[in-house]
Amino acid sequence: MSVELLSSSYLNKHMYFTARRDSYRTRDGKIVDPYFVVELPTSVVAMAITENNEVILINQYRHPLGENLLELPGGFIDEGEIPHQAVERELLEETGYSFDHVQYLGMTAANPGVLNNVTHMFVATGGKKTAEQNLDANEEIDIILKPLADTRALLQQHGIRQSMHALCIFYAFQYLDGLEGK
Repeated sequence: MSVELLSSSYLNKHMYFTARRDSYRTRDGKIVDPYFVVELPTSVVAMAITENNEVILINQYRHPLGENLLELPGGFIDEGEIPHQAVERELLEETGYSFDHVQYLGMTAANPGVLNNVTHMFVATGGKKTAEQNLDANEEIDIILKPLADTRALLQQHGIRQSMHALCIFYAFQYLDGLEGK
């Protein structure tokens, strides 16, 4: 017997924050009620590397923490997009860079105990500045270029506090280190 959904009702429905209250029966017959789920759109993130081997980091205010964080470019997938298209669009919008190669690294779930979304991770290489930033109305993003070695040190020193982005950097370095070994 699999998990059986007994009831589900929305507490809030918004493009960026949808919350619902579920009730379900476990395989062993236990009733879990209530169980709260936050629904978010699927997202993408990329460790983007310029043609000069600099990682494009963004400095952005994050209101829930009340501070600016160093992060990677990324965002939500628009309706009708596949992850690869979304990451290329987000990179161009947030940074103004286009890339020669975009490699898929996998996907991860930030907090599957509460959140239902996943993030697709990429590494993009050969970046060239081809446009100006085209930010959403609520975005204020400063671009910071860091050499690969400095970015690796930043990761190791816990300088990237956005967990999904730190994981993407980790996987990107694994991928790049594997290329060097070939």
